[in-house]
Amino acid sequence: MRKRLMFITAGVAAAALALSGCSGGDAGTGSTDGASDGGALFEVATDVQLEGSPTYDAMVKADKVRIGVKEDQPGLGYLDAATGERSGFDVEMATWIAASLGFDADKIEFKAIPSANRESAIVNGDIDYYVGTYSITDKRKEQIDFAGPYFETGQGLLVAADNNDIKGEDDLAGKTVCSATGSTPIQNIKDNFPDTKTEEFDTYSQCVEALNDGKVDAVTTDQAILIGYAAQFPDELKVVGEPFSTELYGIGLPKGDDALRHFINTMFTDGGDTWTKIYDATLGASGTKVTQPAVDDY
Repeated sequence: MRKRLMFITAGVAAAALALSGCSGGDAGTGSTDGASDGGALFEVATDVQLEGSPTYDAMVKADKVRIGVKEDQPGLGYLDAATGERSGFDVEMATWIAASLGFDADKIEFKAIPSANRESAIVNGDIDYYVGTYSITDKRKEQIDFAGPYFETGQGLLVAADNNDIKGEDDLAGKTVCSATGSTPIQNIKDNFPDTKTEEFDTYSQCVEALNDGKVDAVTTDQAILIGYAAQFPDELKVVGEPFSTELYGIGLPKGDDALRHFINTMFTDGGDTWTKIYDATLGASGTKVTQPAVDDY
């Protein structure tokens, strides 16, 4: 019997937690306070000028920003149940945006929202924006808008370390593949791999547990997420094959809030150095090297 996997983070999270001690924002159109603590990667903006954004106006009125995130993705969006600390690349992107809008870390309310409920959370006004491995698609754009992209990855496969049957997407016939309900990867499997059985859960962690229990043969989602799990459990899990799709992560925003979308896009375009520092301190701790994608400011 496989041993139970314990979802705690190690090196990547440690680096990210150190980063989480920083707050603030130096990008966007707002000026910063210019303070430097010798370790902060970004500062909280002051005198922010952002007109025509109902979402930003609501943040100012509430004196806080509500951000939808994932909390079960090591290196991307993770909540340590023991310490209550959030860490990961997406968490830092979310915090950087808030700082650029003038909100310090103590003014952020994070809400964990599963993949299937992201659009409804934005449409219903439960959150101000969403940062959590959120692939930009035309179908989603019918309900919401996206700033970015801020990260590029592709669909991959995670299997048990002792599995030698699955080496890539060509070996999925007759196998059971798990992913998050409502995610782009599970729909891709349904549409393009008709001989493959599927299993769906609210979170990827549940899929990883099912993999460990032998209830599914593989977990599929964006390879960046899978690398985080494999790095966490190198003796039990491995990533196989090459990415077989292209996924661009965006910031989910209320549809029609063009002012906020342009603000965040400007922040990404002008803040390349900060983007790189955040990556190096989170996902980059795995040794992977990537390039910031160009913004599509439609």
